[in-house]
Amino acid sequence: MKRLTVTKLQNLKSVALFVLILLGGLAEGQRAEAAGQENLVVAGGCFWCVESDFESVPGVIEAVSGFTGGSAKNPTYKQVTSGGSGHYEAVQITFDPAQVSRGQLLDMFFRSVDPTDAGGQFCDRGDSYRTAIFVEGAAQKATAEAAKVKAQAQLGQTVVTPILSAKTFYPAEAYHQDYYKGSKIVLTRFGPKRQSEAYKRYRKACGRDARVQELWGKDAPFVGH
Repeated sequence: MKRLTVTKLQNLKSVALFVLILLGGLAEGQRAEAAGQENLVVAGGCFWCVESDFESVPGVIEAVSGFTGGSAKNPTYKQVTSGGSGHYEAVQITFDPAQVSRGQLLDMFFRSVDPTDAGGQFCDRGDSYRTAIFVEGAAQKATAEAAKVKAQAQLGQTVVTPILSAKTFYPAEAYHQDYYKGSKIVLTRFGPKRQSEAYKRYRKACGRDARVQELWGKDAPFVGH
């Protein structure tokens, strides 16, 4: 009986050790995965559109609509779009640099907006709708500046998109996340529509794709999203 008890204890210890090793391996894998992810924060006018564009890019893990660049803490959509908070409508793009580089994403960003417009984007006017790129450190700043120089050379026009030091990014209200593919019925100027349909109509009416195509032609990566 005593031998059986000792054997059971040894078996339990072996199982516990195995579980600890397994958990340690999973934790290490999660740390490695997190280490392989990077964030890019950009402002390109309506954050629904920027989110929709970049979530279609291979290597992009997630795009979150939100606000950054201002001084107000935990701002609401109403506060930001009413003006005075200092925030931009922005999107935080999480990506795998092994699949798509920061430079490639920035090239796509410039070619998905009107970087010559200092007063907003398309039909959305005001400071919160201006374009911007937010960076941390010298390396990110250099990458953003190189993308800006390239965009300006291709356009042959002055690119006014500023490159700014990163500030706290605040996710927008849940209502705004993944709006472009939402299924809830919302009341719009076009009548009651599902969010996905309301988004498509808004984007077309705002003239986003038409202006981007006018500027960038065949180099516009997201026209029609």
